[in-house]
Amino acid sequence: MAKSSHDVKISVLRKNIDADEAMAIVEQKKTSPFKSLLSRPKKEQVHIHSLKLYYECILMVSGKYIADYYRKATHAISVDSNIREVVLGDGVFPIRSKSGFEKAFVGKRGKNKIDIKLEEHVFVEEEDELIFDHHGSEIKFPFKINSKTVENYPKRLLEKNQPNVKKPELTYDAAISKLQSQLKKPLETDVRNLSEEFVLRDITELYVPIFEARLIGPKKKVGIIRIDAVRKKIL
Repeated sequence: MAKSSHDVKISVLRKNIDADEAMAIVEQKKTSPFKSLLSRPKKEQVHIHSLKLYYECILMVSGKYIADYYRKATHAISVDSNIREVVLGDGVFPIRSKSGFEKAFVGKRGKNKIDIKLEEHVFVEEEDELIFDHHGSEIKFPFKINSKTVENYPKRLLEKNQPNVKKPELTYDAAISKLQSQLKKPLETDVRNLSEEFVLRDITELYVPIFEARLIGPKKKVGIIRIDAVRKKIL
């Protein structure tokens, strides 16, 4: 089960169909779970055993990764053809030797290149959000969230329907860890003075109303039809 040590926002999406409308959709599509390439049962061969409303959790985590560090780098600069070396601070940097092809192609008057070894101070700031279905699989978010689409008293509604609430199977810590891995890109091997921080912005449990019909077909086979009650869509 998910841990409760985090500050978690709870939201519940409003249904856009009721049980009667859901039952009508199921009645129309009830043979679908039992069809095969060669056959499809008649409607009278399929019995609707039950229709229940569930609230399934979508888990959303958002945050920011901040880092700064020094890395070694080489920068090439172009100098005139009559320059043999560059003095920078205490360092002396000779020109890059040219290949025979470069000498023939560019000639004596071509620009010389000098490779200057230095350190870069790198600053990184990455923000993102990951969204998981109640089984813990990553998904794209298909809903709109605003005052018109969410319930006013989400916790009260979930408590009232507690037996039919499907909590997230992924723990908060596991979701946060996945977000950190996404945000933190692999660093170069030669770095020093690494300072990094992960800032968790939000954890949200968003509950989606799902009508689930249990069907009994030919030879007592069991079928399930699930309807997204927000988008009025068979899942």
